[in-house]
Amino acid sequence: MALVKWEPFKDLLSIHDRMNKLFEDTFFRDRAVEEGLVKGVWAPAVDIYETQNDIVLKAELPGLEQKDITVEVKDNALTLKGERKFEKDVKEENYHRIERSYGAFQRVFTLPGTVQQDKVKAKFKDGVLEIIMPKEEKAKPKMIKVDVE
Repeated sequence: MALVKWEPFKDLLSIHDRMNKLFEDTFFRDRAVEEGLVKGVWAPAVDIYETQNDIVLKAELPGLEQKDITVEVKDNALTLKGERKFEKDVKEENYHRIERSYGAFQRVFTLPGTVQQDKVKAKFKDGVLEIIMPKEEKAKPKMIKVDVE
C-alpha cells in the first residue's frame, strides 16, 4: 500500500476556488459566460464634475453614433439612453472571444435644483458625449471682499 502525502493547503485552495465560484454564480448571474457573446445590459462609464458656472457630465460611448443616443432632461432628472448594436459583419460562430457589451442602456442622474434645465447642451465627438448643465446665477459662488480695520 502506497503512502499518499496529505497537502492541507491544496485542499484549502480547492475549497476557496469553489466558494469563489459559488459567490460569482450567485451575485454576478447577469454577467455573460466569460467566453460567450455578451448581449443585453450594459452602462457607459461617466465622469461628472463641476466648474464655476456648470455641471458637466462626460459619458464614454465608443462605437455609437449621434442617432443612437437620446438625452432627456425632465423633473430634475437627466436620462441618457441608447443602444449599441452587435455588428453582423462576422458570423457569431466565427468569433473566438467577445468582451465588448452590446444592447440597450439607460442611465438616470438626479440633477441638483441649481441647474438651469432649459439651457442644458450636449456635444458628441470621438465617442464621448459631453453634457453641459449651466448653474443658476444664485447658485454660483460669489467673492466677498473682507475689509480689515
